[in-house]
Amino acid sequence: MLKQQRVDFIHSKLCQLYPTQPIPLDHSSPYTLLVAVLLSAQCTDARVNTVTPALFSLADNPFDMAGKQIDEIRAIIRPCGLSPKKSKAIKGLSEILVAKYQGEVPADMALLEELPGVGHKTAGVVMSQVFGVPAFPVDTHIHRLAQRWGLSSGKNVSQTEKDLKRLFPEQYWNALHLQIIYYGREYCSARGCDGRVCEICRTCYPNRKNAKLLRRA
Repeated sequence: MLKQQRVDFIHSKLCQLYPTQPIPLDHSSPYTLLVAVLLSAQCTDARVNTVTPALFSLADNPFDMAGKQIDEIRAIIRPCGLSPKKSKAIKGLSEILVAKYQGEVPADMALLEELPGVGHKTAGVVMSQVFGVPAFPVDTHIHRLAQRWGLSSGKNVSQTEKDLKRLFPEQYWNALHLQIIYYGREYCSARGCDGRVCEICRTCYPNRKNAKLLRRA
């Protein structure tokens, strides 16, 4: 199967399976989504969703969060891991949003990336899911699937993002980000498929004999 045939098949299958793409992180505003995505680093969305009700009960806007002690925040988010770093980031970005942006989350990729704890992937999720700006946030799971499916040979998420943006039209990026995540969780997880098990892997590479190993930098 040629690369364009793989691209077309993968896109068709993902749209068939996931015609709608609900955001997996519970939130009620741009700010709460920003915080939830920050918390999801090296943590499952399911666990984040068990933690954020208590956190947002404490403070669900930057004005209130900026007034909380780091230890208060850390005590609640501890189950998400990296709580010392994440609690400082949450308080820090809240203070900046209040001081510089009247408590609003800026609809600008570069400005988001300047906030504490907000990397390129987190900023991309907020831009795409809150503001509807085309973005293709790539995490380690999308990176793995893109390699299994022959869509990228990049050794890092940055190169994989560039490759995926070249292959898929811009109007599909925001949906594809979530569709690939959903498919990976359901059919092509790190333990559930090694590049030869799920339908997409079998269809794209019917003659693959060995597991597809992840290329890393």
